[in-house]
Formats: sequence, C-alpha cells, structure tokens
Amino acid sequence: MAKQKELTRAERFKSYEHVFDHGTLRGLFKLSSQGYFDELKSPIKMGKEASVFSATKDDGLVCVKIYRIAANFKKMFDYMAADSRYVGLKKNKMAIIYAWARKEYRNLLRARSSGVKVPKPIAVFKNILVMEMIGNNGAAPQLNNSYPKDPKKFYENLISNVKKLYQDANLIHGDLSAFNILNDNQTPVMIDMSHAVDFQYPNNKELLERDIKIIVNYFNKFNLKIDYKKEVEKCIHKK
Repeated sequence: MAKQKELTRAERFKSYEHVFDHGTLRGLFKLSSQGYFDELKSPIKMGKEASVFSATKDDGLVCVKIYRIAANFKKMFDYMAADSRYVGLKKNKMAIIYAWARKEYRNLLRARSSGVKVPKPIAVFKNILVMEMIGNNGAAPQLNNSYPKDPKKFYENLISNVKKLYQDANLIHGDLSAFNILNDNQTPVMIDMSHAVDFQYPNNKELLERDIKIIVNYFNKFNLKIDYKKEVEKCIHKK
C-alpha cells in the first residue's frame, strides 16, 4: 500500500515536468515525501523571482514558494554580499538562489520570534520554501487588491509591526509595499521577506525610510495625512 502511495505521488509530480526543472521537481518530491505537503493545488502568484502555489496538507492548505532558477542571481548576490550574515558566499548561481531561499526562511523565523505578523516558515530545501497559508479559505489578498475597511486602524497595526521588526527582530523589510502586505481579514501580514536585511546592513536607515515612505504614501490616499519622517523617527527610537 505504501509503495502504491509513493508511486501515485511520483506520477502526480511527473505531470509538472514541463513546468519545473528536474532539480526543482526532485526537491518538491522530497518535501512532499517528508510530509510537508501532499500535492500542489493552484498558483497564487507568479513573479520574476519566484512563483507561489497553494498545496494540500492533510485537510488544510500550505503555501509553497519556488524560487526561479532563471532569477536574477547577480542582483541577489549584490544584496547579500553586504549582509554580514552571508560573508563568504560564493558567486555561484545555484548557491546564491539556495541561500536566498534560506535567507527568507531565517528572516521569517527571526521576525516571528519577535512577534511580527509574517507567515510561519515550515521547511526549506534548495530553492523551495514551504510556509503556512495566510487566509481562511485560501490565500488572503494583497493589500493593493483589497482596501482596508478602516485604513487608520490597519495602518497603525502595520507600522507597529514595522517598528517591531526593526527594534526587536533587528530587521528591515527592504521591499515593503502594498504588493508585499496581505489583508488577512483586516489584519496586515508582511510577506516576501527574502529582501529583509539585518539592521547593521549598510545604509539600513535609508532602506527603512524608503519602506515607510512607500506605505505612508499609500495610506495617505485615504486622507490620513501621515508625516513619514515622524514615522521613521518613531521606528528608530525606542520609548
């Protein structure tokens, strides 16, 4: 019976031969065989850097993020080369992409340990990251596609998490926008943490300021009249 189940799983993944490279297929099969998910269900987001899929897991869903082997690994390397956590990283395409996946996994763990609202990381292997699914009946929508009912409350919740990320987790998202924030039943959840850098990263305050300016500009469309410079100061200085 077990062999038949494994054969069925192998046959299911065989249908993705024209979608993923062989290395990715082997990685997906390995993670599925280890029980992290049963099978891929449907795409959630298809991007230049990675594609995100829903996947079944027992009676629920998880999220499977697959970093593209054809992604701009040189840009990834430049981003990590200045991060003290990745000293000695070799400028090798596959090594960089695998390190990028592990980087997001570690950033998610670090953020969650400080109480920041981000998806729970479940497993990482090569260029594949498995995370919890954010949303009740499928993936929660991105903020740019789902306006908050109470923009002020939503913003205050979000900026509180940005502050916690910086002050407690010592991380800066580095690519924060309405595209990288989920509206989970009127609660903000930050995603795409692969760009997040340690607060000792060169020009870290410029990155923090850019993140905050982008989200403040977004919420000021709702006539909130937020001063982004004051918000940056609140994030940097503990009270």
